[in-house]
Amino acid sequence: MEEKNLIKNLKLQDEDAFKYLVENYKDFVFNTCISIIQNIDDSDDISQEVFIQIYRSINNFKEKSSLSTWIYKITVSKCFEYLRFKKRKKRFSFLINLFRDDGTVIEIPEFKHPGIILEEKENSKLLFDAIDKLNDEQKTAYVLKNIQGLSYKKISDVMKKSTSSVESLIFRAKKNLKKHLEEKMNNKN
Repeated sequence: MEEKNLIKNLKLQDEDAFKYLVENYKDFVFNTCISIIQNIDDSDDISQEVFIQIYRSINNFKEKSSLSTWIYKITVSKCFEYLRFKKRKKRFSFLINLFRDDGTVIEIPEFKHPGIILEEKENSKLLFDAIDKLNDEQKTAYVLKNIQGLSYKKISDVMKKSTSSVESLIFRAKKNLKKHLEEKMNNKN
């Protein structure tokens, strides 16, 4: 379905158009969420929230950017909204005891990103731990470029920044990732 027709039908609340949208954008939305949130269940939930938001606000879409850019903006916004909520909640909650009453360590599930295959799970975890330490802007730019494969132009549209600002964010993100990973590797040895 052509994008203009899809948008028109979505604005008319056509159920088939919405099903088409979900079917064609669900992987796109989920992969963005998982890259930022790094939890499959939470990413599923946020993906659903993204589509609900799209359904509720499609009439506010001004068509100044592509539909996919608008969907990215909503997705990234929902992800960081979730992370801010999670951080606030964590700040005011009790510390979780990682030990059971019998003294054994509770097994923490390993994060596995379906869109990225690395030779070792440990390297994947190290990378995503490092990405998670980036500030929100660097993290967004890095994920959209290096995990989602968007062009600088598309990222600048999503983030409402100039292309040179996006390039700078990605450069600084790579520099910070390298520094963090080197520190981790030095502490490991």
